Amino acid sequence: MNAGDLISFFEERFEEVDAYVDLLEELEKAAQDGAPRLHGTKYKISATQQKILYSSLYLQLYNLVEATVSRCVHAITQAAAHSERWQPHQLNAELQREWIRSVARTHADMSPEHRLRHAVELSEHIVQQLPVGKFTVEAGGGGNWDDEAIFDMGKRLGCVISITADTRRDVKANMRDDLGPLKLVKARRNSLAHGSISFADCADGVAVEELRRMASSVESYLREVIDCFIRHIESHNFLRPDYRPNGGAP
Repeated sequence: MNAGDLISFFEERFEEVDAYVDLLEELEKAAQDGAPRLHGTKYKISATQQKILYSSLYLQLYNLVEATVSRCVHAITQAAAHSERWQPHQLNAELQREWIRSVARTHADMSPEHRLRHAVELSEHIVQQLPVGKFTVEAGGGGNWDDEAIFDMGKRLGCVISITADTRRDVKANMRDDLGPLKLVKARRNSLAHGSISFADCADGVAVEELRRMASSVESYLREVIDCFIRHIESHNFLRPDYRPNGGAP
């Protein structure tokens, strides 16, 4: 996955978010003149149903966050394995640890025999000076992604997540429940996923203008995160400094 693929993926996914917010906005406008009706029918959309539709945006936005992080992480491992050009000792210290974790399966629950087999495979790979092949980084997630978790993932891979002051301010600004937009999306997604709050209660008192601001803040933050990963990859900063073409980036 190259830079263009990351950007195209995000543009396509966020267009869905934007289109959904547009729908909610039109629904809210229609509700100002009473319960909206479906065209050609007598069926009315109730206030409860409207709230349920509003709440679904938290799920959609969280899905976008998790998918974006997963794609960015995958892009780094793909770059490291590209054309079988690089060897494990050439990876930066952080990514080398992740490669070892993947090949040796150091964090997997397995029998001593299987653990030994993976250790032998790792040893043979290094002794024979084989190039880095396809490997995966366990990104986790499971409802835990917010701006702090994304920063920690970048640090884990040796990729600096540098966010502009305006975007950082927006993503930290209190939106509801003393939470910034990304933390609010994570919290409400988890509450909905675990059934600790109903869809109707989740959006109680929420207006579309607030949802649009939340989506815009999440969008701006994720765009800058993607830019950080792209710069990291294109500068070959996933490698140790002395192996980076043209010295990489500072």
